[in-house]
Amino acid sequence: MIASETTVLISDPLPVVTKQILLEAGLKVIEGVDQLESSLGSISGWILRSGTQITADLLDKAPNLRCICRAGAGVDNIDCDAAAERGVLVMNTPAANSNAAAEHAIGLLFALARNIPQGYAKMCTGGWDRKNLVGVELEGKTLVVIGLGKIGQRVCCKGNGLGMTVLGCDPFVTAADIASVPAQLEELDVALPRADFITLHPPLNDETRGMVDDDFIARCKDGVRIVNVSRGPVVDASALMRGIDSGKVAGAAIDVYDQEPPAEDDPFRSHPGIICTPHLGASTVEAQNNVGIQSAQQIVAFLAEGKVENAVIAPRL
Repeated sequence: MIASETTVLISDPLPVVTKQILLEAGLKVIEGVDQLESSLGSISGWILRSGTQITADLLDKAPNLRCICRAGAGVDNIDCDAAAERGVLVMNTPAANSNAAAEHAIGLLFALARNIPQGYAKMCTGGWDRKNLVGVELEGKTLVVIGLGKIGQRVCCKGNGLGMTVLGCDPFVTAADIASVPAQLEELDVALPRADFITLHPPLNDETRGMVDDDFIARCKDGVRIVNVSRGPVVDASALMRGIDSGKVAGAAIDVYDQEPPAEDDPFRSHPGIICTPHLGASTVEAQNNVGIQSAQQIVAFLAEGKVENAVIAPRL
């Protein structure tokens, strides 16, 4: 049973249906990052995307907060340990936008392989330049998928459907875990020298931060192409630039950045060997609706019934 005046903050833009579900459940809703500071003292639930950073200091200002739901998968913008210490449940919606992110990764593979953005840019300025934009085909190539969560597994399936040989790398996954996924589980050291294309889908943590560094690139075959739709800090930007400038890396497609948005003079924006998109992995109508609906439903289920879905970290109190 939800007590009257139980309040949920939605601090990042989400579909109208998100608010509707909460209101229909008898919850009061506050919307907008501009309402964040003034509402902290009254909220019991909090829904956010990647645009809000939940710090320990903010949590200290929210004594009645019982649960947080990240509308999406990544929770690196939430101090989960601080939340747990304060008795706050943290949830996410890991499956809601996984297909959108996987499709974007595949789209970037095509763009990278066939020089599609470069061709478009030339056409827009009156050019043609076919001879300098000869690409490669995906069929018959080896795709290494790093991180075999819901997104990575979908990328494996889609890559296999394109006729690629798919190798999956994830130290926390066994062959039995991905028995239905058309990918061969391999150690990273075995997979990298075989990779024609690499897509990155790991969570951001101390082990994965900066994992694509000079050593990682040195272990790859010459001419590898790299796609990142996970988190920006997984890639050491300077190392990637060195890899491309040396010719070791044939190109990269990047959707996520250390700082978002990246600075106007960020070298990724203008490098001829890098394709950039503005964190579009989950930017589909379907994914936006999915994350909004699931976030609201999970908040309602917890506040009304104590039901926990997709817990990232449980309260310690």
